[in-house]
Formats: sequence, C-alpha cells, structure tokens
Amino acid sequence: MRKTDSQLQHDVIAELEWEPRVDHADIGVAVNDGVVTLSGYVKTYPEKFAAEEAARRVAGVRAIAEEIKVRLASEPKTADHEIAKRVVDLFAWNVSIPDKRLSVKVERGWVTLSGTVDKHYQSEEARRAAGRVSGVLGVVNLITVKQLPVPADIKDRIMAAFKRQANLDATTVSVATEGGKVKLSGKVRAWSERGLAEQAAWAAPGVTAVQDDIVVAF
Repeated sequence: MRKTDSQLQHDVIAELEWEPRVDHADIGVAVNDGVVTLSGYVKTYPEKFAAEEAARRVAGVRAIAEEIKVRLASEPKTADHEIAKRVVDLFAWNVSIPDKRLSVKVERGWVTLSGTVDKHYQSEEARRAAGRVSGVLGVVNLITVKQLPVPADIKDRIMAAFKRQANLDATTVSVATEGGKVKLSGKVRAWSERGLAEQAAWAAPGVTAVQDDIVVAF
C-alpha cells in the first residue's frame, strides 16, 4: 500500500531525527506526490549529504528535491525559527512589553505579531523591538489595544499631560473625545511638539485611536 504524503513526511522527519550525523532542527521537509523537498540549513557539507541519504532510505520516496544550504557557524543566524526565538527573548527582557500576551510568527524573514495589550505604546514598542532583530525583513503588527473603560475626565487628563511637557504650549492645542477616540487640533511651533501631543494622547487609559489634525506653524 502506497504511503500518503503526510505519512511519508512523518517517516522522513523521523529518519532525520534518528540519523546521528544530522542536526534536524533547521531542516524542513515537504512532500508532494511522493517527491520529498528538503530545505533549511546545516553546518557542513557532510551533514547535507547525510540528510539526503537519510531521506532516500525511507520507503516510498520517489524523488528528492534538495534545497538545504550550508551555513557556517560564523554566519548570522537568519532561519525563521532562530529569528522567532530572538524576538521572543527580546520581548521577555523588555519590561514595556507584555510578552505573555503576544504571539510571534516568522515566515521567510517577515515577523507577524498578534495578541492584545493595554496601551498603544506597548504595541509600538513590540513592533520596534522585533524590527531591530537581525535577519528581519519586515514586521506586520496585528496587536490590538484592549478596550478599557474610558475615564470621564480623559480630556482633562490629556490636557494635564500637555501642560507637563516643557516643550509644548498646551494653550494652542485642542482635544475632543468620542468614546476611546481622541481628536487633536490646533497649532504648534515644531514637529517635535506635534509628536509630544500625540504621544500624550496615546498614553491616556482607554484611548484606542488618535486623529492628529494639529498644524505645524513655523
């Protein structure tokens, strides 16, 4: 009886795990109509050949497409699972990121973040942290900000935060709120002041969106 592709994939993976000359952690196995595709990385050429031999030993393998690359120990580690581990480790060390509530997926160097946080800045910090990892080609941020009860005095809180900023003239900025959405308007003297106003609005509890219509008047 001919093996199914899923059975064949399972057997090839098991044989790679059994082969002592092969570190199977970085090797991927795909099967299509009995044709086995080996991909990923190994540390030496003998290991690459050993992986191919192991796959050929499995009954039911009709052909092998061998796409394994040899990567020396001195070369940067850019396999997807290695990138994912570094991102997760970086999150664990960053007190601003609630790492237990976030999920990380890496596919061909692209990192996708998902989960829920309480504050917008936590989502942004996770995005920036993931983008700093070597080998990352891009970050898709699907993290959502948790819907929290919006304080009745949210406008006053934002205005108070504006007034605490030494470089921001709070009298020139207006704040309007609707649910968790904040709309900023008015004029400031520099782009840095506009950024400070937006950061202060995002930092308020319960804010889920900020519409920044502030004009920079040089």
